[in-house]
Amino acid sequence: MRVVIRPIKKEDDAIVCDIIKQVGAEYGAIGEGFGPSDPEVLCMSQHYGNFSRSQYLVALVEGKVVGGCGIASFSGSQSTCELKKLFILPEGRGLGLGRRLATQCLEFAKAEGFERCYLDTLKSMTSAIALYDALGFVHLDGPLLGTEHNGCDVWMLKEL
Repeated sequence: MRVVIRPIKKEDDAIVCDIIKQVGAEYGAIGEGFGPSDPEVLCMSQHYGNFSRSQYLVALVEGKVVGGCGIASFSGSQSTCELKKLFILPEGRGLGLGRRLATQCLEFAKAEGFERCYLDTLKSMTSAIALYDALGFVHLDGPLLGTEHNGCDVWMLKEL
């Protein structure tokens, strides 16, 4: 099986938008307060391409985009970044893509000088939470000030 992880391109925007919305709906992340409703979802390549210290990676299996993950400054912070929009279609799960995507994003963040990484998610996303635990994220009692995702109920932080 041929797997490729690479930065998002403009031609990936529509499929990545569909993946984020489809997987978000699968886990109940619908409407305001959840990542799939963020304006950036409509044009991820433009959003991540226009901001320094950010990137969004896509995973392809046999040439088909099956998921992605990004990293960017958290609420304009110079020291804290956010792991963003790690969504993988069912056919891409169980292949280690989430770990590979997240690890590459975290390595990028560290190289960019970020000191810690925040994320928020949902209790229903048990596989994702297990991955974040394995990557060294610790659970917080509440969200960091400045989060846009008030619908989330799990908040985590990792020292880089």
